[in-house]
Amino acid sequence: MATSDWRLEGEWIKNCTCAFGCPCDFNALPTQGYCKGAVGMRITKGHFEKTELDGLVFAAVVHFPGALHEGNGQLQPIIDERATAEQREALFNIMSGKFSAEGTLFQILSLIVTKIHEPLFAPFEFSFDKNGRIARLVANGVLETEVEPIKNPVTGLPHRIQVVMPEGFEHRAAEVASANIRSNGAIKFDTQGTHSSLATVVQTPEGVAA
Repeated sequence: MATSDWRLEGEWIKNCTCAFGCPCDFNALPTQGYCKGAVGMRITKGHFEKTELDGLVFAAVVHFPGALHEGNGQLQPIIDERATAEQREALFNIMSGKFSAEGTLFQILSLIVTKIHEPLFAPFEFSFDKNGRIARLVANGVLETEVEPIKNPVTGLPHRIQVVMPEGFEHRAAEVASANIRSNGAIKFDTQGTHSSLATVVQTPEGVAA
């Protein structure tokens, strides 16, 4: 794969239909045998070549009929409607995986996704408190997902757990939380009390930098 000069720093949300503690992070099978989910990022600082991406939000809704490494997935990109034509092209270039080294997040996605639905452009709401395990991402009319702490089933108090992945291609460490997801685009589903990962990340053509 050809690499290029790009970098994304920001806040990362990964919510899916599996039980708490995403099985994919452990090379295990999805809880229900399939995976439907959404990822989203608010870019605090970023660029692709000379195109700045600071402040933009993007998301993707996915469906895999089995474990992710088995492939045959579907994906629908959702891009911040504020993005200019150049910024949209820059984000599509990054998400395509064509400008990333082998074994990195977007390059791996390019191998396991066989159908990409038409991208959507929407206004976003995005709030993120990693340590508090509270977040919200809304792409108006298309995707809505909220995150809250996992609750102790006896006391009802917030339960905290982290996943640390020293060689992770998505992030190095994440807070695990509880997600509700409503997806109304090409990949439709509705779930409550399922897995969420919240992380601050730095992605580059060579993989996770932090």
